[in-house]
Amino acid sequence: MVELNKSISFDGRDIRLQVGLLAPQAGGSVLIQSGDTAVLVTATRSASREGIDFLPLLVDYEERLYAAGRIPGGFLRREGRPPEKVTLISRLIDRPLRPLFPSWLRDDIQIVATTLSMDEQVPPDVLAVTGASIAVLQAGIPFYGPMAAVRVGLVGDDFIINPTYREIEAGDLDLVVAGSPDGVIMVEAGANQLPEQDIIEAIDFGYEAVQELITAQRELMEELGINITVEEQPEVPSVLEEFIRDRALAQIKQVLSQFDLDKPSRDQALDEIQEKEITAVIAQMPENDPLRVAAEANSQTVPSLFKSLTKKLMRSQIVEEGVRVDGRKLDEVRPISSRVGLLPRRVHGSALFNRGLTQVLSTATLGTPGDAQVLDDLNPEEEKRYLHHYNFPPFSVGETKPLRSPGRREVGHGALAERAIVPVLPPKEEFPYVIRVVSEVLSSNGSTSMGSVCGSTLALMDAGVPITKPVSGAAMGLIKEGDEFRILTDIQGIEDFLGDMDFKVAGTDT
Repeated sequence: MVELNKSISFDGRDIRLQVGLLAPQAGGSVLIQSGDTAVLVTATRSASREGIDFLPLLVDYEERLYAAGRIPGGFLRREGRPPEKVTLISRLIDRPLRPLFPSWLRDDIQIVATTLSMDEQVPPDVLAVTGASIAVLQAGIPFYGPMAAVRVGLVGDDFIINPTYREIEAGDLDLVVAGSPDGVIMVEAGANQLPEQDIIEAIDFGYEAVQELITAQRELMEELGINITVEEQPEVPSVLEEFIRDRALAQIKQVLSQFDLDKPSRDQALDEIQEKEITAVIAQMPENDPLRVAAEANSQTVPSLFKSLTKKLMRSQIVEEGVRVDGRKLDEVRPISSRVGLLPRRVHGSALFNRGLTQVLSTATLGTPGDAQVLDDLNPEEEKRYLHHYNFPPFSVGETKPLRSPGRREVGHGALAERAIVPVLPPKEEFPYVIRVVSEVLSSNGSTSMGSVCGSTLALMDAGVPITKPVSGAAMGLIKEGDEFRILTDIQGIEDFLGDMDFKVAGTDT
């Protein structure tokens, strides 16, 4: 295993890359460092499993308290259940990685990022994102990279690349931007009610630094003798593709143009077309028929081709006709309604927010300073006085499954809503209470996290919390076909699932 070192500097702050030293049996590994913060990132690939119709990508971020010279608390004196911050960083690594894997890839892929040292000045999260790209390229996994991420801070009038924790706390902006050679992939930000132009300039500023990291990765791969290539997509039987198109195209278009259909009715109609016009017909064919042989070679081929056709027709309807599946214009928001004080006053504050078929019940509870959450992780922040929890029960999408503890999605969406609300909360000196908001998703058809922001603002006001301004949010979408693109306001489930972007935006009227 060849050992190589490389470094790149941003405003006097170095990022150092070291490969070939650690984890020799992983598909790819890199030790990425800045200051005294060091993160080991590995990527490993296993053969695909039968019947998988999605990319089984696992991204795990691990924190070790020895990285900060600390011994864990508790009886066992070892790390236990991952804290919330660890889950959020895992999601931060996942989001820019996942879109860059080919859509046809079905192999098991696992990315593990472990913070081995931390100086409490340099956050490890963006280092882990960039390290994940390097590890994937080393492992030879099909990947439309390289990809990199940086954090942009705003202190005074100056943008800063990869600010320290103190600079983040003192500044008005904490923005992470990740990108590939083709453009920006992910933006995650929290700001103190900044103008839109400042956010746009920050993204451009960050992407320039991202391009430097991408260049460094390419140079590193050249030195390692690794060619960045993507395997060709496995051939799909054209006869089966044409068969599905001939039998289902007209009926799918008819369903997509029935604007009065709600989500369950539309989904049921599409499922019936697939079952009656495709699956049932193929099942009646002779066993040696080429169509049946092609369909039975992989149980996911027919559903995948049917979904691909549905996606193409929905997108063309939006691009060519400017009409969405529910009849809305591109910039039209679904009907909105809300109620406050819905629950008895034993609950300090409550609000019900509806946007289309999405419905969120938010409650606010006030507690004493002793109710603050004590944090036991590598983050310098020691406690939280505003807690935002998000619950997504299966009945909200008409499904049945066991109820478990909150998963990554629930943790991530709660943190997203929390980040939107924190800038308008009163300072501790004026309002010493600890605040907990819980958003219960009662019905979901897109943008439940932004529905949580809207409902939580109302619940806080109902509880008497003197927020500086109301906050609202909406999910924006994008459909891009060649040089043509359409921006969608307030996307619903099918537009999120079959579109090119889910960009959640929350803010005040200023």
